[in-house]
Amino acid sequence: MIYTLCFYLFALITVFSGFMVISSRNPVHSVLFLILAFFNAAGLFVLLGAEFVAMILVIVYVGAVAVLFMFVVMMLDIDYTELRKGFGKYMPLGSLIGVVLLVEIALVGMNWSHVQVTTDVATATPALSEMNNTKALGSLLYTNYVYLFQLAGMILLVAMIGAIVLTHRKRPGVKKQNINRQVMRRREDAFDTVKVKPGQGL
Repeated sequence: MIYTLCFYLFALITVFSGFMVISSRNPVHSVLFLILAFFNAAGLFVLLGAEFVAMILVIVYVGAVAVLFMFVVMMLDIDYTELRKGFGKYMPLGSLIGVVLLVEIALVGMNWSHVQVTTDVATATPALSEMNNTKALGSLLYTNYVYLFQLAGMILLVAMIGAIVLTHRKRPGVKKQNINRQVMRRREDAFDTVKVKPGQGL
């Protein structure tokens, strides 16, 4: 009874936090709701018996990614009026994607049935019951789900490359560091020697 109550509590707060992330007008509030969603997702992982995944979720995502994202958002000078311009032209496409997602979620909900996942996994791989949480997770990831794990890594790699390309693109009026110019700079270009006579300024 307590297990079921905790599950629904964590799940409802996670869904509510995820909705507030995309509906909050203030980006800082969105990041704070994202942190709340991460904490409740970690609670769900603890209920599933995956303490290692819950710890990684809190340490990596909450402790590094979300907090860093919050500081970046707070330091940016965002013009919200300029940001909201042209929002109406994307409304039909966004509504279509939302309807498709709602239909998919409804189909999953109608065809959902409770399955003893932990029992099936333990039966399929009896050695997992003799391992600790971290070893069992690694054994499942690198044997049964190795292709999905590699696919997730490739998606993250593409996202990282895309972020780097967007950051380093050439934009007018933005000053950037030129490493080659700094390395090849001569002593004569670095400073000028000026003789100042007594009683005179520069």
